[in-house]
Amino acid sequence: MYRSGRFPVGTSSGIRKSLFSIVAAATAFSAVVACSGPSAPGVGTDSIGPRTAVIADPDPEPIDRSPVSSLPVTVRGFDGVDVTITDTSRIVAADQYGTLTTTVFALGLGENLVGRDTAAEFPAVADVTDVTPGGHSLSAEGILALAPTVVLTDTSIGPRAVQDQLRAAGIPVVYFDPVRTMDGVGAQIEAVAAALGVPAQGTSLAARTAAEIARAREQAPADAEPLKIAFLYMRGPAITMLSGPGSGADSLVEALGAEDAGTVSGLTQQFVPITSEALIAAAPDVILMMTGGLESIGGIDGLEQVPGIAQTPAGHSKRIVDMADGVILSFGPNTGKVLGALASAVYEPAS
Repeated sequence: MYRSGRFPVGTSSGIRKSLFSIVAAATAFSAVVACSGPSAPGVGTDSIGPRTAVIADPDPEPIDRSPVSSLPVTVRGFDGVDVTITDTSRIVAADQYGTLTTTVFALGLGENLVGRDTAAEFPAVADVTDVTPGGHSLSAEGILALAPTVVLTDTSIGPRAVQDQLRAAGIPVVYFDPVRTMDGVGAQIEAVAAALGVPAQGTSLAARTAAEIARAREQAPADAEPLKIAFLYMRGPAITMLSGPGSGADSLVEALGAEDAGTVSGLTQQFVPITSEALIAAAPDVILMMTGGLESIGGIDGLEQVPGIAQTPAGHSKRIVDMADGVILSFGPNTGKVLGALASAVYEPAS
């Protein structure tokens, strides 16, 4: 599903830490805009113009309406620590992507959520306490006040001293893999389900999500030359990055039946600073961005002022694709919905 038109302001910072962790190692849509030139592959000329890709129902569909956790259960977290969970009645889920909160809800344990992160923006958890009001920092006092029986987290959020303090207070804290890629969706779901004592629901949810992803992949034209899509991460004029292999965005682009422009242009790092030379070499047919990032540089008008943009096929035709910060790279149970909305925006001709 998509809407044509300008972008709303995107304020979520849920993915910022995802990209922060990636960029730091190298130096991580409520709205989608797409415009295509007459010779661009994969879409007709009547599709030129701004577009907004929207997930029709952003609330994850629970795989089970009343799951019963089989407890106690002991799992080994991503940090190598064995953690025993005896009670899942009060769950705090906090990472930079909203993935863990979305997964808990999709497993059918949404009513047990007492704390979530900022990136988990879907309506069903709007009344659940946001334990990362600044977007990427935890407060031990705030979480302890919720009296959680288990905390699900990862290294994308912190500071680590807060998670350590929660453990010292006797709260089971389970770490999960912070990397978000298409290949890791099923394993992440099953890992969360195991920690919450609902492994059967995890298996079913992972299978359903895989099927939804497969259906979304089918929306890409089978007989057309693959589009080249470049993912740009921007936060004002000071932070402008072009993604390459291993960024997470590359696997999303590939799932759309397209090619990651940064990767095929020869980039070897996950993110590199945007330069006119890098953009021209990437020659994307489509530019993919987060809503908040696009808004931070002044929208489409601001993007056009970035050196090199106008010299790309995407810039020339104004074929820009944007999606909400807390949605686009979460790679959780809603991944199939995300891909479907993006595929519709990228490939469907204008009505």
